Amino acid sequence: MGNSALKAHLETAQKTGVFQLTGKGLTEFPEDLQKLTSNLRTIDLSNNKIELLPPLIGRFSLLKSLALNNNKLTALPEELCKLKKLETLHLNGNHLRQLPAAFGQLSALKTLSLSGNQLRTVPTQLSGLRHLDVVDLSKNQIQNVPDTVGELQAIELNLNQNQISQISVQISHCPRLKVLRLEENCLELSMLPQSILSDSQISLLAVEGNLFEIKKLRELEGYDKYMERFTATKKKFA
Repeated sequence: MGNSALKAHLETAQKTGVFQLTGKGLTEFPEDLQKLTSNLRTIDLSNNKIELLPPLIGRFSLLKSLALNNNKLTALPEELCKLKKLETLHLNGNHLRQLPAAFGQLSALKTLSLSGNQLRTVPTQLSGLRHLDVVDLSKNQIQNVPDTVGELQAIELNLNQNQISQISVQISHCPRLKVLRLEENCLELSMLPQSILSDSQISLLAVEGNLFEIKKLRELEGYDKYMERFTATKKKFA
């Protein structure tokens, strides 16, 4: 991609606050973007070949939305965590194994997509994010869901297509969790905490494709309570 084309993109971005350059085979984060650290609200560099997000990402103080889906990121810089206005972060289809230690400082974050990475557990940092609504951790290598999940503020948690065989009973304490997706994992019925059914806010539990038949779920204690929540929610949206 020529300099003149990039220049045109930068000029547009300066006016609109949006920089979008997808599917152009970029191997690095465009250095010239640093001229726009005080302008940009949205950056979308999806479908490129970017391996590294430079520390300068932390200087985009107005950034609300960052998308780097389908790149080659193996790690994220700690500086990312300085983005106090960031509400949406899409990092699907990279090679991320973990999140920066200070990730919990992204205090405005509402939507986090990390589908198709190499995470092995539900990152504990997520429990500190007070405004989180939707978390997508599908298609990773997660094997268990730890106790810290009980503090997660999300409304929807997608854990489909992982390798989960154990879930902490604390998941039923999530104060706002309404939708829990656990399809295509390695769960035995005995490993599914019954309190998810009897004693949680969860009104949509998706567990198809595990190591038990769905009809067995209906025999569990608390299933009728879950169905009450499920039906009430359905009526609300009907």
